[in-house]
Amino acid sequence: MTLDSTDLFGPVLDRRVVPVLVPMPAPRAYSYAVPEGMAVEPGSIVQVPLGPRFVVGVVWDGEDDGGVDPKKLRAIEEVFDCPPLSPEMRAFLDWVAAYTLTPPGLVARMALRAPAAFDPEPMVEALRLTDMRPERMTTARERVLARASDGLSWTRSGLAHAAGVSSSVIDGLASQGVFETVFMPPPPVVALPDPAFAAPRLEGPQRQAAVDLLAAVEERKFSVSLIDGITGSGKTEVYFEAIAATLRADRQVLILLPEIALTASFLERFQDRFGAKPAEWHSDLAPRTREKVWRQVTTGQVRVVAGARSALFLPFEELGLIIVDEEHDPAYKQEDRVFYNARDMAVVRGRIGNFPVVLVSATPSVESRVNGEMGRYRPIHLPTRYGDAALPDLGIVDMRRHPPERGGFLSPVLVNHIGKTIGRSQQALLFLNRRGYAPLTLCRVCGHRFQCPDCSSWLVEHRFRGQIQCHHCGYSERTPEACPECGTLDHLVACGPGVERIAEEVERHFPDARTIVLSSDLMGVKRLRLELAAIARGEADIVIGTQLVAKGHNFPNMTLVGIVDADLGLANGDPRAAERTFQLLSQVTGRAGRTGLKSLGLLQTYQPQHPVMQAIVSGDSDAFYQREIHERERAALPPFGRLASIIVSADSRGDAEGHARGLRNAAPRVDGIAILGPAEAPLALIRGRHRFRLLVHGRRNSDMQTFVRAMIAAGPKERGSISVQLDIDPQSFL
Repeated sequence: MTLDSTDLFGPVLDRRVVPVLVPMPAPRAYSYAVPEGMAVEPGSIVQVPLGPRFVVGVVWDGEDDGGVDPKKLRAIEEVFDCPPLSPEMRAFLDWVAAYTLTPPGLVARMALRAPAAFDPEPMVEALRLTDMRPERMTTARERVLARASDGLSWTRSGLAHAAGVSSSVIDGLASQGVFETVFMPPPPVVALPDPAFAAPRLEGPQRQAAVDLLAAVEERKFSVSLIDGITGSGKTEVYFEAIAATLRADRQVLILLPEIALTASFLERFQDRFGAKPAEWHSDLAPRTREKVWRQVTTGQVRVVAGARSALFLPFEELGLIIVDEEHDPAYKQEDRVFYNARDMAVVRGRIGNFPVVLVSATPSVESRVNGEMGRYRPIHLPTRYGDAALPDLGIVDMRRHPPERGGFLSPVLVNHIGKTIGRSQQALLFLNRRGYAPLTLCRVCGHRFQCPDCSSWLVEHRFRGQIQCHHCGYSERTPEACPECGTLDHLVACGPGVERIAEEVERHFPDARTIVLSSDLMGVKRLRLELAAIARGEADIVIGTQLVAKGHNFPNMTLVGIVDADLGLANGDPRAAERTFQLLSQVTGRAGRTGLKSLGLLQTYQPQHPVMQAIVSGDSDAFYQREIHERERAALPPFGRLASIIVSADSRGDAEGHARGLRNAAPRVDGIAILGPAEAPLALIRGRHRFRLLVHGRRNSDMQTFVRAMIAAGPKERGSISVQLDIDPQSFL
């Protein structure tokens, strides 16, 4: 392909120098020479030399400064044969980099995570029927010829399978000239979804919600809709109609899910509605599959992607709708290298691309709820369950009045209801958001507590594996028999419960019950999917799980949900603690009675009068949200104020503290912006690195990025082991 340089860069290509963004933490693009005869344009994906190696980069926007003779520059090595990143995609990557204060190369790297997909997939060898006929006809050969008589091309294995014969039959026919070899494009990674495959049967509120949502989609311009509906209200079916409308308009769709690797049930529901599954995108995909999905998304062959937060950086050819399911979920916040919230960045991508975004949750975040009340988002409310299924009855178990037996953690009230539930051949779910057997192990004799040598956290006992482990750095050792401090044998005691310990207690109470423990550290994704499918089929009586059981699963026979420790999430300094506890417990109790069976949710708590507990059991979510919104507004916390977190870490405590104080002293004086700290982070030591924290607090209209950028520029420079981590709009306060 030959391009006129004036159509692309004007004077830049006349000089044959272009800016190329490379996937490294450099503050700007590097200059590269364009070899004679090579055509590039903004967005072209190229291979360039960088030091002693070759890396993938993107030709970026803007003119090169022209200060270097092209003959002295290193040249672009190769232009990959794939569509360039669109202007909207490049603008989005620039926006994310500027907002998160991240070097743009690291952001662009997230859009280039499948380097083997940059060149086209090889053509597939296939066979096509000719006019020749075999010398001898057999029944097997007749079946092959009948199947291939449609004139289509077939792969050798595909034709053998369709005709019910062995490959040798096909090879024999091909050797006699009955088939000719042809080449055809590689097959799609998923079939095309059909918007008319299964007409939905929406009722009352669901039908009206779908009408409201379709109005937003059919405008074909940027808007944000917030579908707020109780668990089981048909939110998924409603936004499926928006997906169908987008597909009919010949646009692509992205569905973001917080735990895509675990949501096999969602993929099946999508297939039931559209006749084909969406393409998946998450870290557990095989590399070859990731490459195919990336390539077919860029060419438009894949029409719908269901993915984790990283799917937001796929370079779609013609994206027309983003759905953010469970938009409140903290899993949408990435806290590694590039710190971003996929929910918020999805809204930005919709605004830049001028298409609608739909946020979905039974328990919306306070930020989204406020945006809905202020008119920034279009609220769509679903007040009843689909099919008029009844909500579970909810009750509080006051652990002060109904304590568990000695050494146990389940109240007799909850144990009694579990027995009644499994006696009716129904299922019970026990929820505890704590992995392992016990969060702390200590010696009864000397009081020694087992702590991670590299982190300021206790080692968690995992009795099923015979280990004690740190959940922050992964350090583990075999569970000792003697105290390493005093040497006493058989005097180590596990303190507190994890899901494994609850399973042990359940086994004592109900030895004949079929019990499954669901925890991300006990099994891989494939095993988890199998276990979830088994539960849905009724092949377990009692399920004990961590927060992954709250992720939108549908268990038809689940009629009892017991929250083992409802107070757990309230015991920290996170300003979102009450909100997150309310969301998590509401989602978990919503697993009960989804098919209309009478159901019950019980919350074990030592704080029965806490506003979170009262809001959940009363079903008055509006009162809870109004209280939380009032508290946030009074304290000027998000969304009524802005926060930025700065974590300084180093190999020595003194270096970390000194650098943090230097940054504090270098901060500009700006009206309406205050700095808290430095102080040791709650997790003061992680992986052997000491951590100090600065928290920047400003008004809602504060220019937080400019303030932080100026502070970093004027402050001490990073040296030695010192590292500075910036997080705009932090979600974690550890």
